[in-house]
Amino acid sequence: MIKIAETAFVHESSYVDDDVTIGAKTRIWHFCHVLPGSTIGEKCSFGQNCVIGPRVKIGNNCKVQNNISIYEGVEIEDDVFLGPSCVLTNVTNPRSQVVRKSLYEKTLLRRGCSIGANATVICGITVGRYAFVAAGAVVAENVPDYALMVGVPARQKGWMSRHGHLLRDPDSGGIMICPESGLRYQLTTGDQQLEALKCLDVDENDPLPQEMSVGEKCYDDFKDV
Repeated sequence: MIKIAETAFVHESSYVDDDVTIGAKTRIWHFCHVLPGSTIGEKCSFGQNCVIGPRVKIGNNCKVQNNISIYEGVEIEDDVFLGPSCVLTNVTNPRSQVVRKSLYEKTLLRRGCSIGANATVICGITVGRYAFVAAGAVVAENVPDYALMVGVPARQKGWMSRHGHLLRDPDSGGIMICPESGLRYQLTTGDQQLEALKCLDVDENDPLPQEMSVGEKCYDDFKDV
C-alpha cells in the first residue's frame, strides 16, 4: 500500500512503488523513483533525478538535491542536507559477478549533517550530528559530531557550528562561539583522548529556536568575524 500524505507533492514524471510512506509537505520533483519499503518523513524535498530505496528510511526536513541515489542500507535522520550528485554506497567490495544483496553495509547520516556536492561517503560508517563534509570529499571513516571534513581521503580540518560556520579561537575552557547565532560550543577530550564538540545552549536533538532558523547574511560575511 502506498501512503502519501494529502499535503505531499509527487511530480507526475516520478514513480512511487508499493509499500512506500511519504510524509506531510514533502515534495518530490521530476524523474525520481521511490522503491518499495521506503519511508520518507515530513517536509523533505527531492530535486530532479533521485532514486530512493528500496527499504530506505529518511527522517523529517531533509533536503536532497539533484542526481542522488540513496541505496538500501542507508539511514538518514532529520534535517540532513545532501548536495547535488553526492554519492552514497552500500557494498565495500562490489563485483558484478558476486551477488552481495544480503551483505549491504549500514551507513548512518545523523541529524543535521551536510554532505557537499559530488562528495562520496563510503558505506559502513556514521557521519555525526551537524558534521559538514566539503564538496568533492571522499569519506571513508566515521565522522564526529560537528566535524568539518575536507579532501581525498577526507580529513578533519576543524569544527563547524550548527549554522555552518567554522569555529575558531577556543578560550581556556575550550568554548567557541558561532559568529552568526552566538551559540556557544565546548571542545572536550573523551576517555580515549579524542576531541569532541557539544553545543552548550541548544541540545543537539532539539530544533533551533525560530528566530535562529532563517539566515540573513552570506557565509563570506562572517569569515573575518
